[in-house]
Amino acid sequence: MNLAISREVDLGREPVKKLLLTLAAPAIASQVVNALYNMVDRMYIGHIPGDGAAALTGVGVCFPIIMLVSAFASLVGMGGAPRASIFMGKQDKKAAEKILGNCFSALVITAVLLTAAVLAFRRPLLYLFGASEATIGFAQRYIAIYAAGTIFVQLTLGLNAFISAQGFSKISMMTVVIGAVINIILDPIFIFALRMGVSGAAAATVISQAVSAVWALRFLRGKHTVLRLAKENMRIQPSVLLPCIALGTAPFIMMSTESVLVLCFNSSLLKYGGDMAVGAMTILSSVMQVAMLPLQGLTQGGQPIISYNFGAQNMDRVKAAFKLQTVCCLVYTGTIWILAECLPSIFVGIFTSDPGLAELSRWALRIYMGSAVLMGLQTSCQQTFIAFGNARTSGFLAIFRKILVLIPLIYILPLFLQDKVFAVFLAEPVADFIAVSMTVTMFCREYRNKL
Repeated sequence: MNLAISREVDLGREPVKKLLLTLAAPAIASQVVNALYNMVDRMYIGHIPGDGAAALTGVGVCFPIIMLVSAFASLVGMGGAPRASIFMGKQDKKAAEKILGNCFSALVITAVLLTAAVLAFRRPLLYLFGASEATIGFAQRYIAIYAAGTIFVQLTLGLNAFISAQGFSKISMMTVVIGAVINIILDPIFIFALRMGVSGAAAATVISQAVSAVWALRFLRGKHTVLRLAKENMRIQPSVLLPCIALGTAPFIMMSTESVLVLCFNSSLLKYGGDMAVGAMTILSSVMQVAMLPLQGLTQGGQPIISYNFGAQNMDRVKAAFKLQTVCCLVYTGTIWILAECLPSIFVGIFTSDPGLAELSRWALRIYMGSAVLMGLQTSCQQTFIAFGNARTSGFLAIFRKILVLIPLIYILPLFLQDKVFAVFLAEPVADFIAVSMTVTMFCREYRNKL
């Protein structure tokens, strides 16, 4: 059976430019819309009369926990989906469906464990991530409700990767668009009309993710999917699941270490600049998340093309897809860098109307995104390692940038610079430059002959 016949696109035959546009456009839209789940909450919360700044900071310290939940979905979904694509390229549908079934079971088990852990330890975790007595109440109310919906987050993010990996880009996009639209509608109703505040924002997010999860499950159990979620494939087999976990380690590290990063950034900024500096960091991390997610969407569009043709040993198409993907990534990050440096108010004004917080955030954003243009090259190379199934190198690069470079710089630079807050924000662009240099060097060394 030719698996390409049943999909929206033929990954092995259609022109690479057309394929990348067809797959990347919905994937980019999906990533941007997915970011709105949390961004819309912050946009509304930041404008709550009187308590807006404190509430925004409180929800901001929940961000590491939210990223950790999403990271576990990536560990399973982003690890399993490329392997499924490679087996589809080899015309081995049975093996690909076993991967889907095993990953589904792993997502459910992970969701149960995460829900219990977050609910049991939410207060000490929130203090650890930068909450103060002025913000802990807002943070606790938000995360308690969000944690109850962990199962929906896991299924939505994890299973949607398999929908995209099959070439169903429009269905993948709709998975998140449906939930995001519901979230946008419910947020002002719950937050302002029903006067639920941050609790209303969390409730709107959970309901939205639940609808998205149902949509993804119905598609993968329906008649239009290529890889069908079947009960007989749900019994976990280590030989099937463990290679997926290994490949998913890199995206897991990239997302989960955001929690550690926020801890480091917030603890340093609380020490040197107080709650206002932590609030600015909430805005900066939100801007960076929204700005960089289209890169993930672009490389998600490229991943099925690269993985499928890599499995089929069609290296000319792999080479063409990688080059086009890289050029698009660099053009995008160059545009974002210019906007951040020249017009930071465009980004900051979305999240706050507080004059003091806005002024500090505009100043900090120019520093924080100083090397953002280079992230196009970093993301394209690192995601291609994953598309090739190279778990070892992709995992190392994720650890290298954040754990080995960025975190030490957060604490080292303030020792040498008089402006301590400036030094903390400066750690980000310095780490980006070092990480990109390492990634490109390793990529050229390992894949010069193939590409």
